[in-house]
Amino acid sequence: MSIDLSQFIPTFLEECFEGIELMEASLLNLEQGDEETINSIFRAAHSIKGGAGTFGFNHVTEFTHLVETLLDEMRDGRRNIAHKDIEILLDSVDCMRLLIEAIRDDCSYDDSKVIVTSQLLTATLNNNSIDENIVEDTTKDNENTSNAIADDNLTHWSISFIPEHHLVQTGNDPLLLLNALAELGKVSVTANCNSIPSLVDLDATELYISWQITLITAAKKEDIAEIFEWVEDDCQLVISNEESIDKKPAEINLDIANEADELITEKPTIEAKTKVKPNVTNDSSLQKPKAESGSIRVGVDKVDSLINLVGELVITQSMLSELGNDFELSKVARLNSGLEQLLQNTKELQESVMRIRMLPISFAFNRFPRLIHDLSKKMGKEIELLISGEQTELDKSVMEQISDPLVHLVRNAVDHGIEATDVRITNGKPEKGTVSLDAYHQGGSIVIEIKDDGGGIDSNVILAKAIENGLVDESTSLSESQVYDLLFEPGFSTAKTLSDISGRGVGMDVVKRNIQSLGGRIQIESTLGVGSTFKVFLPLTLAILDGQLVKVGREVYIIPLITIVESLQTQEALINRTSGDMVLYRLREDNVPVIPIYKLFNIPAQNKAIKNSLLVVVEADGQKVGLMVDDLLAQQQVVVKSLNENYQQVEGVSGATILGDGSVAMILDVPSMINMALKLAKKQQQNNIVAEEVIH
Repeated sequence: MSIDLSQFIPTFLEECFEGIELMEASLLNLEQGDEETINSIFRAAHSIKGGAGTFGFNHVTEFTHLVETLLDEMRDGRRNIAHKDIEILLDSVDCMRLLIEAIRDDCSYDDSKVIVTSQLLTATLNNNSIDENIVEDTTKDNENTSNAIADDNLTHWSISFIPEHHLVQTGNDPLLLLNALAELGKVSVTANCNSIPSLVDLDATELYISWQITLITAAKKEDIAEIFEWVEDDCQLVISNEESIDKKPAEINLDIANEADELITEKPTIEAKTKVKPNVTNDSSLQKPKAESGSIRVGVDKVDSLINLVGELVITQSMLSELGNDFELSKVARLNSGLEQLLQNTKELQESVMRIRMLPISFAFNRFPRLIHDLSKKMGKEIELLISGEQTELDKSVMEQISDPLVHLVRNAVDHGIEATDVRITNGKPEKGTVSLDAYHQGGSIVIEIKDDGGGIDSNVILAKAIENGLVDESTSLSESQVYDLLFEPGFSTAKTLSDISGRGVGMDVVKRNIQSLGGRIQIESTLGVGSTFKVFLPLTLAILDGQLVKVGREVYIIPLITIVESLQTQEALINRTSGDMVLYRLREDNVPVIPIYKLFNIPAQNKAIKNSLLVVVEADGQKVGLMVDDLLAQQQVVVKSLNENYQQVEGVSGATILGDGSVAMILDVPSMINMALKLAKKQQQNNIVAEEVIH
């Protein structure tokens, strides 16, 4: 019988990615004589190889075996830890990630890098140098597999494999073990069915068959034993050497002998390296887990807290049910008390459930040591990465979407921020530049800082380039923060030379757009000659929003708290009008444009006069505006509902929510509202010009 192992593949893939991250991080910090680190790297590779063999991912097993062998030589002291070997192992980690991602996404992959790295590993193990031209030529040969046995001196092995009856209940399948043996050489299998009981006594979950196996291979005994290491405690295994024979590898038949055909319905086959089809079972219904089927590992403490809260909720519900069975006015006090308790239970349950989705931001930060290592090597700069605040928690969905923007910002810090070594020395700076990553909570949001001690940003150069490109008028007066915001204009770049790292004028606008799509914002601080800091402000989660409820006419809107600077009542003396009917309000040192929400959305309002009205001052894209409202209501957390999924996208609105009274309230998209207001003012200004021309 055969167990469908596909149900365990998602867990295996998660463990593989964790192991790969551990290997990469440890290799970057590996030093000569660091036995514990090399042991942890070896264990991670060994686990990936063993798991891949169990599920029939033979291409992963073959490649990882080379990695494991090199690590084993380092671990045993047979090989010193050389820099070139660490670089090869880092390339090997990239290949392992490529192979595992292909399995996860059920797709093919470009195997040229895997073939080249395999040959580098083999050459390193043989203490040979490798000709790059030869490596390049051999990448064209995708049909070669590791089943080819290079050693003419083959050994005849006799293997007695008697599994315990409960073996299949542990998730192990003897067919996979036989397939793995077939990868080593010629296999003949004889099944012993004498232990199979009568049909009445037969238990479908038990295994009653044992096998006698003959294997002709150049592999060593420990290689054969390694195939059975996952079941060694659940079987009787004897491996004996019968004889040594001379036989050419070309004569070896890799098919399992005919006598095993009745018991093994699917013979082992050699697949091209670019295919990712595990030999788990012969069930055509086996499906690969898709990339989008993610999961989260949750700490036991969070689960315990959730269970306790559910228990409290059940007690409260039971109390309220009892009150409802025979309700009297004398029980109103108890009813109110029960409802308050229910409200508290519900709030705590909501917070507890949201914490389950929260992960340390180290999951996003862990990729940067390798990125800095590769960029330093490529650009010839010495750069140190400092990471702090890695235990700050962020919603998993936010973290997944912020990773790419962070990568781009770090790349820019290395390319544009950190100067070349000779320039740093001339300027009296240390040869080694520093890039810092930090994360911390601020109010109801999280702040991620990307800081470098490079040359800083010259606002005069940016402004001159913007004027040259026609982005701003030469007479326009801009604050320093507004000048920095020009860096996020599409196609804007001050780079004198183009590189494959940055400087092509693409990317920063996408970074800003992606951050804004998460309900966040980005801010730049820089000092010329000292360095720059990019601050990314993000909501803790996309599912729940902290908002300020405001009323305009009969409508209730929600303004995200993360965008609000302050709320105030206007004073007539501070109100100024400009062309296009745009109203400016003098707020200390700033002239803040006023946006009447009723006018923007064309709805009735109680108060249309700006004098003595309420303004909610918000900030987005470095621009402050005042949203004119009729009344300020409560502040509360709201559950965000997507308009795209439930209706359609509406300009100026990022989503919707359902209030306590069952009514629907729109969540305002502040950056979009600013753009709408600017378009409206520009249109009005054009209309005024046309009207004046008609008059004259």
